Amino acid sequence: MSPIENKTTLKLGVLALQGAFLEHIHMLDNLPTVSEAIPVRNLEQLQSVDALIIPGGESTSMALIAERCGLLEPLREFVKTKPTWGTCAGMIMLANEATSAKKGGQQLIGGLAIRVNRNQFGTQKESFDTKLHMPKLVGETPFHAIFIRAPIITDVLSDDVKVVARLEQKVGQTEAETIVAVRQGHLFATAFHPELTYDNRLHSYFVDMALECHSNN
Repeated sequence: MSPIENKTTLKLGVLALQGAFLEHIHMLDNLPTVSEAIPVRNLEQLQSVDALIIPGGESTSMALIAERCGLLEPLREFVKTKPTWGTCAGMIMLANEATSAKKGGQQLIGGLAIRVNRNQFGTQKESFDTKLHMPKLVGETPFHAIFIRAPIITDVLSDDVKVVARLEQKVGQTEAETIVAVRQGHLFATAFHPELTYDNRLHSYFVDMALECHSNN
């Protein structure tokens, strides 16, 4: 067996250019399947990790900083093969297409065959939380999902993309059954902020998913 097939723990990175990266690192530090969790700010750090989380924040700023740091193209290469999870702004960054972008548009990492709408729920004042049922990911107990200036997935662009969570209630002008989490092979995305809760079940799910992806390669 190759060394990667023998892995029982992984080194996780959290993109730390902007946004809520420390909260993700704190979550990962408590998981026994994570050997180390580090902030990723440069190419050397990116190349050292087995999987990556792209956190919430401001996707336009994140893209601009990544481009200035010379990380945008390496990130695009990374997500082609390595397990990656985008939360909120990170989901926008992973999407192949985004609507409601700021004037002039923005760069995306891409790789995930979805179209997202930025800031679907309005301003910070329209933030909300709700219970999501995701039994295949976290078991039967609903997950407390926090939405802050959140995007939604408006279109799934490939049969490879599997919907894993939908809103179960109407929020403002957003209809119930809106897609808020998907998985496409080694890529995972959520419109909400699991790192702002005390519930590490989704972080555990992602690390287990990453271990499975590595063992299959």
